[in-house]
Amino acid sequence: MNDILPAKISAGLTFSKLVTLTCYPATGWQLSLSLRGPSVIDLAGVADGVQHKLEASADTTAAWTPGLYVYSARVSADGVVIEVDAGTVEILADVAQLPAGGDMRSHNRIVLENIRAVIEKRATQDQQRYLISTPNGPRELWRTPLKDLLLLEQTYLARVRAEDAAARGGNVFGREVRVRLK
Repeated sequence: MNDILPAKISAGLTFSKLVTLTCYPATGWQLSLSLRGPSVIDLAGVADGVQHKLEASADTTAAWTPGLYVYSARVSADGVVIEVDAGTVEILADVAQLPAGGDMRSHNRIVLENIRAVIEKRATQDQQRYLISTPNGPRELWRTPLKDLLLLEQTYLARVRAEDAAARGGNVFGREVRVRLK
């Protein structure tokens, strides 16, 4: 498809996108965008020469509910409707409206920190399994083996590093390796 929308849109900021559809110029076709997810968002394109312009003011996007949306971009003319793009887009929360003290960590970072906390507490405990007697019969509690926790830590550490690299605009695959071929 045409990738009309970026992967993420920030609420609270002006959204403006100039769309070129060579087969469906704005002189004869009307572009519309429908997003469905945590809320309903509909935008109508405006002709800008032969291009279509999708716009929403900062006040309008501030009301958009953050979350993952599916979208469909369609052109129409004389009763004919054609889908020119479809996909998913994430609406990010308006940073200016976030409360103080909110937890802005990603899922991967939260899991990594929790795994590390379990590993630290495990250093003072050497029991792998507990057997507890209850009126309804014995109950067993098994701890995750340290080897598995260390493996999970490495997995989530790699994910957090990839997120950090992507946020800095860096290489999400790890460090750069330069190769010269002769």
